Amino acid sequence: MTPYQEYLHPVFNSDNRVKKIAPLFSDIDAIYRKYAEQNHIPGYAFGIMLDGQLVHSGCGGFSNVAKKIPASTKSLFRIASMTKSMTAMAVIKLRDDGKLHLHTPVHHYIPALKQQRLTMDSPDITILDLLIHSAGFPQDDPWADRCLDDSEDALLACIEEGIWFSNPPGTIYEYSNLTYAMLGIIIHKVAGIPYQRYITDNILRPLNMSACVWDYTTIAPELLAHGYRWINDNWQEEALLRDGIFGAMGGIISSIESFSHYVALHQQAWPARNDPDDGPVKRSSVREMQRPWQFNELNSSYAYADGKQRMMSRGYGYGLRWQRDTEGNTYVGHGGGLPGFGSHWLIMPDHGVGVIFFANNTYAVDGDKTSIQVLDTLVKGAQLEPRMLPPSTILKEKQRVLMTFLPDWNNAESSGMFAINFFLDNPLEKLKAVTQELFANAGKIINVGDVVPENQLRGSFVLTGEIKSIKISFTLTPHRKPLIQAYGIKILDT
Repeated sequence: MTPYQEYLHPVFNSDNRVKKIAPLFSDIDAIYRKYAEQNHIPGYAFGIMLDGQLVHSGCGGFSNVAKKIPASTKSLFRIASMTKSMTAMAVIKLRDDGKLHLHTPVHHYIPALKQQRLTMDSPDITILDLLIHSAGFPQDDPWADRCLDDSEDALLACIEEGIWFSNPPGTIYEYSNLTYAMLGIIIHKVAGIPYQRYITDNILRPLNMSACVWDYTTIAPELLAHGYRWINDNWQEEALLRDGIFGAMGGIISSIESFSHYVALHQQAWPARNDPDDGPVKRSSVREMQRPWQFNELNSSYAYADGKQRMMSRGYGYGLRWQRDTEGNTYVGHGGGLPGFGSHWLIMPDHGVGVIFFANNTYAVDGDKTSIQVLDTLVKGAQLEPRMLPPSTILKEKQRVLMTFLPDWNNAESSGMFAINFFLDNPLEKLKAVTQELFANAGKIINVGDVVPENQLRGSFVLTGEIKSIKISFTLTPHRKPLIQAYGIKILDT
């Protein structure tokens, strides 16, 4: 047995976690009902994800206002830019299959770009630049939203004529739909089939996303959500467009139930483990997609629904937005907006909880804040803790080793259990004095707590004393037989 065979899925009871959040479902229903009323949303549907399962869903209003067809979790809404991560996933699958490289210049696939530069010293645009919005193109939501049904030939002709840049490639984040239309072209050229077919065959079908399509004309009328814009105190219907080359940035139409399978794939990528890896893409590649490869912004006063302000750092991965606040909460997901539609999905990878929201009103403002409000309600209301890996055997073993030497450190130097730096960094006499003093302050030790892993080679545990408690932390070396290289001890405040 290798030391890594124990690196398995964390131990937690999903059924128990569902029971903890279930009493909050009525609160979530109310949040979305209020949000829809305040933002003049004709119809909406939402879902709550926990540990890779759709555990609650809801809806309200109408998917078709004229015919008064109620929206449901089976209604198919255009999800707009939520499509981007699926296009990115297709690129990553092609990369994993050895068919392209992320650092390949885009002009290998779109030759007209080779001579087009903002400055003479601008680097070539790479596929990675396209994925993370650092290609130097301007933000183009209003224009690109109306180009959804443009053909690939039309876009190539536009590029042939020459396009302007807003920034040199690789210097700054600027959200661009054009970059994802270009990725659609690249997928077509590399895979030999249109991007829609490649994504359908390699992502949607393997995930059993049967109610997730590109062409709205294939959807039964009672299931198709029509899009609207609120103008002059009334809903004005927006024309639906077919999925041309710009569909790679925002063309997918899906139900909550189908899209939940895709969100589950992202949730189940965490944590890293030895379980069979049988998804349409590798778990490690899904985690790679979620990383913040391009810095976006630092908001020093992000306002939560509870009125508190926290600092929020934001970055962009491969078709995904990443956020982390000063309380250590991490969020991954993406919004979507097109004329007639607004959508958002967000997961907290560490907590195993997520939310999906679809609406048929243009852009559906502040979808991300509402998603964070919902997640904050669930995490705090149910006291959901981040999912933790069980401690490795080596951490538990070294905890036992440490306890044999504390508090007097007798024979520790000659034990062979400590790295060469340990007693150079922690002189033995000082170690003895500090440890013995803290143990005396704590009183008789009545319990040794389980080691809590920070990772597979770093952890901590608590000693409960009759008077006070002590926290001990330690870090191991990367040797085949790890040694203790660092140690900390402190009295915990009561």
